[in-house]
Amino acid sequence: MQDDDSGKNSFVHAGLWAGLLNNRRRLIRNFTFFVAGLVLFGIGIACGASAGAPASSPAALPVVEATQPAPASTFLPLVIQPTLTAEPLVIAPPPAILESRRLTLEYPPQIRVGDSDVIRLTLEVDTLGNVTPTAETQGNTITGEVIQIPNLYDTHNVIAEARLDMAGPQIRPSELISEPLTPGQSATFYWSIRPTSAGIFRGTAWFYLRFVDKVSGEESRKTVSAQAVEVEATSFFGLNGNAARAAGGVGSVFGAILGIPFIDDVLKWLWTRIRRLKNT
Repeated sequence: MQDDDSGKNSFVHAGLWAGLLNNRRRLIRNFTFFVAGLVLFGIGIACGASAGAPASSPAALPVVEATQPAPASTFLPLVIQPTLTAEPLVIAPPPAILESRRLTLEYPPQIRVGDSDVIRLTLEVDTLGNVTPTAETQGNTITGEVIQIPNLYDTHNVIAEARLDMAGPQIRPSELISEPLTPGQSATFYWSIRPTSAGIFRGTAWFYLRFVDKVSGEESRKTVSAQAVEVEATSFFGLNGNAARAAGGVGSVFGAILGIPFIDDVLKWLWTRIRRLKNT
């Protein structure tokens, strides 16, 4: 009885193992089919995508067309056209007309020590040409030159300026002196010179023109002339002018007395009378 039960159990166990093996084989076969299906599906999608893309056309080759030979080039003259601008046209003012004037310097060549004299510088309209003007004082040295002055009287105030530079003598005025200048009118400058010692003194008479713009007030200055001055100061035996004049006066008196007619007879009579008085 026990042998029959054990035989039945063995048969049941064998059947169970056989069923498990069959199920395993079916699972493996189904999995294999599933994987193969996925592979085939992917291949089909890839083929469809490649078939839908348009075939690339070959690169177009450049077409060379035959052309006629170019005609010979001709050179045309270069013409520059002026460009029009909105800026106003600026016309340069005409140059100022020059006014001819004569600058005359007059001074004494000799002065006694202690005396004073005058040096004169005159700017006047040139009416003499190359003729030397006449000195105001007899014996004075006179020099002159013709200068050109721009005629700017309408737009500027023209001022004539002068200065005398000389070391040694007393010069008055010693500073720069000025005088307004108008068309056709003259300007004169005076200096007083007084030497205090004997010798030869040299100096320079300077002449300037100053222009003052009537609108802006801007000033400009121009050196026009520089003339040399030479004065000799003399003395009588070391005496100044006053002492020399006093000595000259005394000498003049004695000379006048000696020049009286019969002065010799008068002197002899006086001498005789003096001797008689002494003897008595």
